Amino acid sequence: ALFRPCAMMVPDYALIGEISLMSFGFRNGRPLARKMVATFKLCSEQLSSQDHYDYGMRAVKSVITAAGNLKREFPEDNEEVLLLRGLMDVNVPK
Repeated sequence: ALFRPCAMMVPDYALIGEISLMSFGFRNGRPLARKMVATFKLCSEQLSSQDHYDYGMRAVKSVITAAGNLKREFPEDNEEVLLLRGLMDVNVPK
């Protein structure tokens, strides 16, 4: 009776991303979050597995923060373009 069973779940990155994008003022948070999560999923499946590649929650949060800063700087620009710029700004230096 020293160890008790516990259940763990994988977090829903799309839901977390949607809420975070909405908090930065994105109007189309749900489809943008789904596209971003699909992009990271494809990257993790198809790119080589090296240590400096990170496609988990840390990367998702970094992209959302970069896109949110761009949204704050350019509030009238296309939201898809802002998210894409955030993706590129975070992932290209890797």
